Amino acid sequence: MDSEIQKDLKLNTYHSSLFLVQTDTTVGFLSNDLDRLYSSKQRDKSKKILQEVDSFHTLKTLARVPSKYKKLVRNSIKTTFIYPNGNSFRVVDKNSSHHNFISKFKTMYSTSANISGSTFNEEFARGKADIIVEDSFNYLEPSKIYKISNYKKLRIR
Repeated sequence: MDSEIQKDLKLNTYHSSLFLVQTDTTVGFLSNDLDRLYSSKQRDKSKKILQEVDSFHTLKTLARVPSKYKKLVRNSIKTTFIYPNGNSFRVVDKNSSHHNFISKFKTMYSTSANISGSTFNEEFARGKADIIVEDSFNYLEPSKIYKISNYKKLRIR
């Protein structure tokens, strides 16, 4: 990313933009504007969208991790957790090339770059995005998803 875009990112001028990014798990749309994500994917608004966060420190400000699962959350890679407050978060690994991007925002909503229920189509994804962060993309496995509460853990995906 060139330095001019980096300066603008720090000023949050791209707050409602739709980014097309190679995430640590798959090709995704990222934005801080939920409505943009729902309309771009033609997704039902009753389905929640996960948030990517840059660190466990940021996660602590957004959700309480049940004591029973703190070690699991800390040691999990490419895993999304749905917390007791109903929100879902994935902490991006610091060794991931995607971490540099997400750390500029601290947290962003993230979803796969496809029409809801369909497979990845690069032409569609490029057409919907305001800003394309990468030149090439690898569609990989999406993150595992677990719903955790104070008492149990349930694998969703």
